[in-house]
Amino acid sequence: PKIETWETDNGAKVLFVPATEIPMLDVRIVFDAGSARDDGLSGLALLTNGLLAEGAGGQTSQQIAEAFESVGAQVSYDASRDMATVGVRSLTETRYLEPAIKTLTQMLTQADFPEDAYKRELNRMKVAVKARQQSPSAIASEEFNKAVFGDHPYATPTSGTEESMEKMTLEAVRAFYHKYYVAKNATVVVVGNVERWQAEEIVKAILSGLPEGEKATALPEVKPLEEAKKIVIDYPSKQTHIYVGQSGIKRGDDDYFTLYVANHPFGGSGFASRLVEVIREDNGLAYSVYSYFSPLRETGVFSMGMQTKTDQTEKALELLDQELRKYVDEGPGKDELAESKSNITGSFPLKIDSNSKLVGYLAMIGFYDLPIDYLDNFIANINAVD
Repeated sequence: PKIETWETDNGAKVLFVPATEIPMLDVRIVFDAGSARDDGLSGLALLTNGLLAEGAGGQTSQQIAEAFESVGAQVSYDASRDMATVGVRSLTETRYLEPAIKTLTQMLTQADFPEDAYKRELNRMKVAVKARQQSPSAIASEEFNKAVFGDHPYATPTSGTEESMEKMTLEAVRAFYHKYYVAKNATVVVVGNVERWQAEEIVKAILSGLPEGEKATALPEVKPLEEAKKIVIDYPSKQTHIYVGQSGIKRGDDDYFTLYVANHPFGGSGFASRLVEVIREDNGLAYSVYSYFSPLRETGVFSMGMQTKTDQTEKALELLDQELRKYVDEGPGKDELAESKSNITGSFPLKIDSNSKLVGYLAMIGFYDLPIDYLDNFIANINAVD
């Protein structure tokens, strides 16, 4: 698809793709306001984002929900490590679209952060934190991130900790919102059955109520590991959850496509991967075993993972280590590489075959400042890997 891009008067970046196949419009606003901006108060970004729909412009959460529902619109919002998003999907007929955009704008620019909603959401997050402490996979994942990221903001859980939940305040939520939910810190994606001038008017309507503000400052670099560590956490379970890895790459890294292709036959292609063949099929040690790179604004992780019977843990780790060393030394076979490239390029059209999927890709391209021809050159970049 042809991507059109511009910058608004108050400093937001916009990416637009007209899609005339169906009378629908997807709008997503992405802020550099993920958990990496929590500043020691883990869970702050997620709580702030979740409260946007709990009261705005004097409307209650019920009234906001009914306003979207009455015109068949779907609202979405979320926060991850790097970004926080707010979006809506609506029919493009004026009688449906205008109320949907108006409600989205109100929610985004006139958030009330009512105290009763704050307390309710905070309690819900506290319950979720306690629930994670009963989950061996969550416990292992959090320890893995701490070990890989050290003192970097990426190390802390997006959904908070017991300590941070006790320190949380409504004033901190409001301060976070006023600092990061500003036009210069926003990327807007519009995909759907509207013309360029209509997209411009929609974006202007949504962002005109936001202060210009300032773009978020650069994050610190992720420091590479200095030594190998093995962390064992006792837990009364018949299954052991295993995470193995290290820091990996950033978004936009020159080696992204090479590593993406390389990981595919190793542990990224599901049941066709080497890890599945050796650990599951040949040795019956795990139902699922995988590996992946998770690039972020700063360096993300390379991770391998599986679950196995506790008495088989050492054998599973030994095989995982053995396969990784072998793959680093020898690389993929000629047929493996060809099949992986064919699989990736063949399935690529399915990854952009709907407006909602395209919105996700455009949000990534805009937020991480990837080349505007990223989608045009994706297949060529995959095929260039030898």
